[in-house]
Amino acid sequence: MARRRGSKRKKNTGKLCVTAIVCMLVAVMSIRIVGLYQDKTKYEAKASELQSQIDDEEQRTEDLEDYADYVKTAEYIEKMARAKLGLVYDNEIIFKEQEE
Repeated sequence: MARRRGSKRKKNTGKLCVTAIVCMLVAVMSIRIVGLYQDKTKYEAKASELQSQIDDEEQRTEDLEDYADYVKTAEYIEKMARAKLGLVYDNEIIFKEQEE
């Protein structure tokens, strides 16, 4: 009968070891899953921020293209000629303020 007790203890010890190993694996996997989830949320936030920057740069590109088209117009050339060079049409009268 003593022999049976010893083998029963070995069976219980084996079951206990297997249970402990399974519990440790579950704990390690749970910790790893939580870490991966946190990384995922960080990467999603970063992706959202980068997409926002891309949208801003695309808008800026459109604005620059519009400005480049505007610079090629006669209206812009006339405006710059008046502002920077002081040019006027022949039939225009210019009034200057007196400096006091």
